[in-house]
Amino acid sequence: MNEKINAYLKKTTEFWKGRTLAQKSLILGGSIAAIALIVFISVFAAKPKMVPLYENLTLQEAGQLTEELDSRGINYSITNGGTTILVPEKNASQLLVELAAQGLPNSGNIDYSFFSQNVSWGMTDEERRIIELDALQTELANLIKSIDGINDAKVLINKPQDAIFISDQTDEASASIVIHTDYGYQFRPEQIQALYQLVSKSVPNLPTNNIVIMNQNFEYFDLENSENFLTGNTYANQREIKNDIEREIQREVQRLLGTMIGNDKVVVSVTADVDFTQENRTEQLVSPIDTENMEGLPVSVERITETYQGNNGSLPQGTPIDEGEVTGYNGLDSGNGQSEYEMMKETINNEFNRVRKNIVESPYQIRDLGIQVAVDNTRTGENGEVEFLTAQEQETVRESISSILSSIVQTSISKDYGTINPQEKISIVFQKFNGKPAFSPTPVPVMPKWLYIAGGALLIVVVALAFMLIRNRRKSAEETVEEPGDIRNVEIPSIDDELEVNEGTMRRKQLEKMAREKPEEFAKLLRTWIAED
Repeated sequence: MNEKINAYLKKTTEFWKGRTLAQKSLILGGSIAAIALIVFISVFAAKPKMVPLYENLTLQEAGQLTEELDSRGINYSITNGGTTILVPEKNASQLLVELAAQGLPNSGNIDYSFFSQNVSWGMTDEERRIIELDALQTELANLIKSIDGINDAKVLINKPQDAIFISDQTDEASASIVIHTDYGYQFRPEQIQALYQLVSKSVPNLPTNNIVIMNQNFEYFDLENSENFLTGNTYANQREIKNDIEREIQREVQRLLGTMIGNDKVVVSVTADVDFTQENRTEQLVSPIDTENMEGLPVSVERITETYQGNNGSLPQGTPIDEGEVTGYNGLDSGNGQSEYEMMKETINNEFNRVRKNIVESPYQIRDLGIQVAVDNTRTGENGEVEFLTAQEQETVRESISSILSSIVQTSISKDYGTINPQEKISIVFQKFNGKPAFSPTPVPVMPKWLYIAGGALLIVVVALAFMLIRNRRKSAEETVEEPGDIRNVEIPSIDDELEVNEGTMRRKQLEKMAREKPEEFAKLLRTWIAED
């Protein structure tokens, strides 16, 4: 057995000495990498998977939980600045149930369940008022924390003292709220308005003007600014809307002209004048039903006819007016002749069309629009040289672009601002481009180069080790093949254990020595003995 071990060590030494320096380095590096990989996999597999037990904890709650976990001997780790506790996955579910049964974590806040659990006759009105206020703040904070984008909330409510007399006027309450928002989360104006209404309706006699909301970065959420944002009165909102209109028109024109000429041959710029005025007006219009005769529809007709016939009777007393004193007056007949009187009166009530319009003019109408287009006047010739467009070719391109832009200008500008000349709103310039417009490509996630290098090196090491292992096995198999009659590998029992040295013992030693030094002659000798027998 010892001889086999020595022979194996000798072969291993000879194999190692016969290798070059590069081969030795490759073998050592591959072995070390394989051992490190095995150790890493073993450690990673033996390490328990950690999952969050609680997140967004306060320091007080984290201290309570870690103290309880230490007493139980549970392995845990704290991350995210002490706000998250990780425990082994196999213990997470059981710990949640057991800790909840113990009332952990306990933030120390008081909710309305406190009154059902700690009601007593000895509680004064002042103590009850303080506890009610604390419970209201806690419940309102929990309500705000349930909104998306808000991780935590602190609420401070100031309620006025109750009036002693009925005639006394009750003061208004006020509230200060600090919220911890997610990084990069942007609240919409309607969300801010809903948050103000939520707080205002939760506390009696609390108007929205007495509410202040701020986040952890000292950014105020003002209700007035949010309302102005909705009506479009803020400069930032107007600027954003104007840029959005210009950007949309510019993209459409760029896409259209780029398809015709080429994206690298044309650049478009758009400037717009937007009317942000919002107008509310009422119109009362009256129009005839019969538009040809400009008459209405008669709904009622009244005709009165009066006639009189009889004697004049006695003349009226007074100084008579002589004929000629008043122009056109013939005087009175001094006689008692007959007189006649007739009057005809007709009243017609016509109905006309009466229209009442309540018109709300929406803002964001385009009052004016300007489109500037720059076209590259160069092209590549047949031989690859740069050529310039001729005047006729430029004019053809100009007419094509002008007709397209004129249609866009006419349909974009509101008709309320009168008739416009589209050609005055368009500017087309032919110029040689010194460079192509740069478009930022969409970033594509790629794997780091060192990962490819490490993977390739590991693959080479594994292939080299497999190749060397196969070659060594083949070589060992060739060396261990026995030829017919070869007894070099025959193990001869030692006869040194004989206590007495005699003639037989001497012969055995000689045969053993002959078998080691001259195996071929020893084999021939054995064949001769076998043949004689």
